[in-house]
Amino acid sequence: MAPAAYSDIQKSTNDLLNRDFFHLATAAVDVKTVAPNGVTFTVKGKTNKDDTIAASVDAKYVDKATGLTLTQGWNNANALNTKIELSELLTPGLKGELDTSVVPNGTRNAKLNFFYQQSAVNARLFFDLLKGPVATADLAVAHDGFTAGAELGYDIASAKVNKYSVGVGYTNLNYALAATATSNLSVFSAAYFHKVSPLVEVGAKTTWDSVKSSSVNVEFATKYSLDKSAFVKAKIADSGLTALAYSQELRPGVRLGLGASFDALKLAEPVHKLGFSLSFTA
Repeated sequence: MAPAAYSDIQKSTNDLLNRDFFHLATAAVDVKTVAPNGVTFTVKGKTNKDDTIAASVDAKYVDKATGLTLTQGWNNANALNTKIELSELLTPGLKGELDTSVVPNGTRNAKLNFFYQQSAVNARLFFDLLKGPVATADLAVAHDGFTAGAELGYDIASAKVNKYSVGVGYTNLNYALAATATSNLSVFSAAYFHKVSPLVEVGAKTTWDSVKSSSVNVEFATKYSLDKSAFVKAKIADSGLTALAYSQELRPGVRLGLGASFDALKLAEPVHKLGFSLSFTA
């Protein structure tokens, strides 16, 4: 099995800290259906902080015989998004991807990406064809639970390195530890994740931006599974932000999420948030 990609070295902790907190959008709806011929349709909608609505419709077709995947999407910003993926490209473990976005009479984006995975290696290469062009590459290698990785960004037009970062991690069945240095080795973070029992998970992350601040930011989160269909989560940060989430599978394919966030340092001010999410899968 290939190791996690470089950007996922802290994935278990980041998921615990950031996923399922439904206060991030006042309301969100996610509908996913699969047609008999294998085409997957996904409709998403959520409210933004500026009281606007972001919505999108995607259709995804997978041809397992050739390894070709085609995804076509359209959102209410009038962006037409197309992604073409081809697995087992030239050699086993290599996948190519062309990702484009076009706004009629507006902006255009095109990215060419390559992914390569083997038992101990996970390498990726991203080309932004219309901006720069810019290339970003990352590599992760693993051995006996240890993972080390690095990322490098290169501006082809100016022939200059524009970003670099490194990270290391260790993972086993019950816990994970990771540390990264990003933003040209100016932002440092350390994270841990612990599966205390089949029902309880805890995790924490510390971050220090050596350019912007002399203080360290700390976040802590925990998740408790009430049963196979429901769980609760809580998160607290040293900034005073406290978040709660509850997720319940109402019936197979239908999941309800409720969330709230409170600023413990501004309890008397109207800065608190409530939100919910509905997800349908058929």
